[in-house]
Amino acid sequence: MNKDKVFNRRVLVVILMAVAVTYLIGVFVWGLFMNPRSYEANYANKFLSPSLAHPFGTDFIGRDMFHRTIKGLSNSIIIGVLASIFSSIIALFAGIASAVFGGWVDKFVNWCVDLCMGLPHLVLLMLISFMMGKGVKGVTIAVALTHWPSLTRIVRSEVMQIRSSQYVKVAYKMGRTKTQVAFQHILPHVIPAYLIGLVLLFPHAIMHEASITFLGFGMPAEMPAIGVILSEAMQHISTGKWWLALFPGLMLLIAVLLFDIIGENLKKLWNPESGNE
Repeated sequence: MNKDKVFNRRVLVVILMAVAVTYLIGVFVWGLFMNPRSYEANYANKFLSPSLAHPFGTDFIGRDMFHRTIKGLSNSIIIGVLASIFSSIIALFAGIASAVFGGWVDKFVNWCVDLCMGLPHLVLLMLISFMMGKGVKGVTIAVALTHWPSLTRIVRSEVMQIRSSQYVKVAYKMGRTKTQVAFQHILPHVIPAYLIGLVLLFPHAIMHEASITFLGFGMPAEMPAIGVILSEAMQHISTGKWWLALFPGLMLLIAVLLFDIIGENLKKLWNPESGNE
């Protein structure tokens, strides 16, 4: 492949990432500092179809759906990011410990991974969220405790390759302990794969937060959240109020796809060969 083509591909990747990051940060910041009066109830405006005044229409108590959707998506992003960070930290240390220490540590980590992945994911999410009292805390803990196994396998695989390197063997011969080797020689080389895996966790976390909230095991009904909005929309969509589900659903889909684009393009920047057909 010639240099111009490689350069153009990298420029395209950077542009796509910049657009995706700008959109997501914009939604997050806008929702974070939004005035609650923007989406407060106004019974005189209930069930208005989309217009210039209300681009996404209004709901059954007259709340502006555009501002409510932005606020709900911002809340979903906050929970998704927090849960993904905690989940990825578990995966990072579990994957490194499994590959470096081996023996019973490796068996225990693999048993935990198989246990989590062997159970129906949505059921496990609902059970943990319910046990933690639902709400923001319950959803965040549930997502964090159920999204680490796949990333753990990726980290473990990376460490298994690195631990056979010459510089790791030399470190052991120089008297370094397994813990020192793990933090000083292995961890820095695992960080790129870890960061890509972390970004790719975001869309899963957001979708699962919306899913369990939609089913009534997540965010409270009074808090703007995409799952709550879609759950309420199901009660009125059969009466022709299509905008209540369409626009919030599209906004959620766009956010999930953009997180996926960022993760995939980070992978291409780190390993250009992965983008070749």
